[in-house]
Amino acid sequence: MRNITFEKLRQIKHALPEGSITQIATELNLDEQTVRNYFGAKNYQEGELVEFYKEQGPQGGVVHLQDDSILNRALQIIGEKTVAL
Repeated sequence: MRNITFEKLRQIKHALPEGSITQIATELNLDEQTVRNYFGAKNYQEGELVEFYKEQGPQGGVVHLQDDSILNRALQIIGEKTVAL
């Protein structure tokens, strides 16, 4: 389990280069909407519910992530983007 503020989770999502959601979904064999839901979207008709629990609080509250594989891949992509600059 990993804890992160909702605000930080959204910042990571917005820092991803274009096409990263598709890339993460493909690599992890997930639906793209499931990856979007992981970062705070709420379209459960097309994507799956992602296992996390959100606790109210400052900075959008704390999100308790059961599986951090999407987050880890996103951070890797951002790291690759930073190195490329």
